Amino acid sequence: MTFPMSGALPRAVSLLATLSVAMLLSACEPAGQQSEEQSNPQSETQSESERLTAFFTASFEEDLARSPMRKSYLGIRDEDYGKWNDASDAHARESNEMTRRQLEALEAFDFEALDADAQLSYRLFATIGQRSLKQFQYRFHNYPVNQMFGWHSQIPSFLINIHRIDSLGDAEDYISRLRGVQPLMAQVIKGMETRQGMGIVPPKFVFPLVLGGARNVIAGAPFMEGDDGTLLSDFKGKVEKLDLEDEVKTRLVEDASAALLASVGPAFEALITFMEAQEKIANDDAGVWKLPQGESYYAAQLANYTTTDLTADEIHQLGLDNVARIHGEMRAIMTEVGFEGDLQEFFTHMRDGDQYHYGDTDEGRSAYLEDARALIDAMRLRLPDYFGLLPKADLVVKRVEAFREQAAGGAFYQSPALDGSRPGTYYVNLKNMADRPRYGMESLAYHEGLPGHHMQLAIAQELEGVPKFQRMARFTAYTEGWGLYSEYLGRDMGFYQDPYSNFGRLAAELWRACRLVVDTGLHSKRWTREEAIAYLLENTPAVSSGATDAINRYIGFAGQATAYLIGKIKILELRETAKDQLGDAFDVRAFHDEVLRRGPLPLNILEEEIENWIAAQAG
Repeated sequence: MTFPMSGALPRAVSLLATLSVAMLLSACEPAGQQSEEQSNPQSETQSESERLTAFFTASFEEDLARSPMRKSYLGIRDEDYGKWNDASDAHARESNEMTRRQLEALEAFDFEALDADAQLSYRLFATIGQRSLKQFQYRFHNYPVNQMFGWHSQIPSFLINIHRIDSLGDAEDYISRLRGVQPLMAQVIKGMETRQGMGIVPPKFVFPLVLGGARNVIAGAPFMEGDDGTLLSDFKGKVEKLDLEDEVKTRLVEDASAALLASVGPAFEALITFMEAQEKIANDDAGVWKLPQGESYYAAQLANYTTTDLTADEIHQLGLDNVARIHGEMRAIMTEVGFEGDLQEFFTHMRDGDQYHYGDTDEGRSAYLEDARALIDAMRLRLPDYFGLLPKADLVVKRVEAFREQAAGGAFYQSPALDGSRPGTYYVNLKNMADRPRYGMESLAYHEGLPGHHMQLAIAQELEGVPKFQRMARFTAYTEGWGLYSEYLGRDMGFYQDPYSNFGRLAAELWRACRLVVDTGLHSKRWTREEAIAYLLENTPAVSSGATDAINRYIGFAGQATAYLIGKIKILELRETAKDQLGDAFDVRAFHDEVLRRGPLPLNILEEEIENWIAAQAG
């Protein structure tokens, strides 16, 4: 899984942020309105493409100006650095209308007068905007406070991991954000009240996880006696590193403590009170079929995440077919290692064998992180043999912080800052070492790190001559499909030498195949949460806690989990097509660069681009 990361830029406002799309368009009339002196076909094509690029820049800045948090993720520190996003529905409506206006403005450009790269960018901008407009009707069909990425955990995680403090002004902006938590949370609770009125309430299992996480945020000083709480500890640690007078540091800590008591504490108490009351009316129904227009919403989610027109039934069957295929490959490994017994017994052997796990101790966790970093280092040395494009940004491996590890996913990636001031980060959750077996380490590191998410997302951010919106675009089937393809690619690159490690690769792919089954089972076929957990336990080597956490995630993010295998299948299919058609002329480095060089794409557009590349290579 992937999430953005922040960094630092000078504290200045981009001049482009002050330009509206309308102003830019009035200054750059479409090609058909040019004077005769400008009618040369070559200059006309360049001019129209240049005007479109300026439009994309202005649109991106217009979008960005509405999201202080996104600015911080991208490493921008300006006058909004001390603010949170506006979480009101009024703001969401304004953003939707802005998207509509931008799409109308896009139509003023002459598509045929654009160069090939500009035509691709035009199509992507239209696709993203149209997708946003379609999804708007379902803006309440989610749980803004959930067990994985709800506001109760996003607020502290953002302050700790994203809000850097390199100056007195940065520290004061941190305090400003602390003071802004209460009005932000009031907006969040109002949105939850609206959802409750529509019958949109999280399943019962969500509440203990969220309530426990929320209480963790307001544990410790200054909220109660004892050690410093998570946020005060973070703030003190960052301020202590500044080159400031002691009395200034003392004043900052006092101001932060006061803001925590006056804003953060009451905000989280209000959330806890609301959720304790809502828990009493929640039920165990897990799927989005229970929501208003649940069936159409799920269909929209599948289309959004997979960028295909596959139905829930088709995705379900695709999952069943691939589960059967992977089980067969696992049985071959059983034969290779001389295991006597059936597949379920092999799963039990792999799940329970001490030799396949690190100790559930501080030493075991440290050893896991050290070995994960060694895997990344070894892969980094092999990349030039398979890629021409390589990321400039560094990659680090970190453990998920204790305050959020109970509800966080098993592993995820956060992108580096645009200016390179923060590296990409591969986070791994080590709360339960039984969930992190040795044989699964390679596939996980290749997916989240290299050549997976860091390779694809860092390269996308670093592309030159590509509009920012395109570099920052997210199409889950492409991004997560690349991550799963990267697991597969590791074997081509000479890794997974141990058969048990290759079993771990298959176990990871099996997990994604099972996702197709359980996601559609939960949200379309009305499976219960318990039925979905049982399916994972029966068909994978997962431990009970891992299966439960996974199903909890799929319940909260309907459709997202289906994108991984669908994307991987398409990328691998395109590679095999290129190999078949190009024969000895096929260059895997060139193929990978072609997949990566435009940034994330919907699968249908990726297929078109690769087919065009194959034709040009065969030329």
